[in-house]
Amino acid sequence: MPDDGLTDQHVLVTGGSRGIGLAIVLAMRARGVHVSALARHWGAKGAPEGVLPLCADVTDEDALAAAFASARDRHGPVTILVNNAGGVETAPIARTDAAMVRRMLALNLESVFSLTRLVLPSMLAARRGRIITVASTAGLKGYAYVSAYSAAKHGVIGLTRALAQEVASSGVTVNAVCPGYTETDLVSTSVVAIMAKTGRSDAEVRAELAKANPQGRLVQPDEVASAVLWLASDGAASVNGVALSVSGGETG
Repeated sequence: MPDDGLTDQHVLVTGGSRGIGLAIVLAMRARGVHVSALARHWGAKGAPEGVLPLCADVTDEDALAAAFASARDRHGPVTILVNNAGGVETAPIARTDAAMVRRMLALNLESVFSLTRLVLPSMLAARRGRIITVASTAGLKGYAYVSAYSAAKHGVIGLTRALAQEVASSGVTVNAVCPGYTETDLVSTSVVAIMAKTGRSDAEVRAELAKANPQGRLVQPDEVASAVLWLASDGAASVNGVALSVSGGETG
């Protein structure tokens, strides 16, 4: 096992029950990290062995605070925060009402503020910490029909860069990872919606999405997890305020 400073750290991963979040949970666990994983539901299989499962909606500040307290009681202060929970709703701008905007901001941006405020005091006291948010290439460029989601993800990038400057001298780093279209349930849901609207087949829709990636494929969750793992390691101590694109060259 490489000496990357991860062993015996305590990571809190939101949206940790599936997709990119689950890949991060498994990668961290394999590195000897104490893992607390938060999700709204864990399903019949439950959490992976050795992982502390926490149930909360990231848009509910009281539930978040209770889950955070449980994680701290089990494993001590959180030294790595991975803000992975998120979601997208699609609509043309004419049908993007205020309620949708509020939902997208609450889920994708405000939750990052909430979790950051919970973990930051102990990180600053210890003069060591990693805050990593799984954003999106939608935070680096625009996509049609997801204006509220794109606005929220652009906000995440702005928050990342601002907070990175604020804590730069403290030993805490703040970064974001921006995946392109990734093989997850979120993309599968989008594929079904596009199929219903266009009459295209599953293969045709997936091929269209893959065209956004110059490599001509969907990103895999393990690839995003690898980027997160590196940003959490001692080797990335000088990387701060970065929005790292994991998109095969779609964005720089």
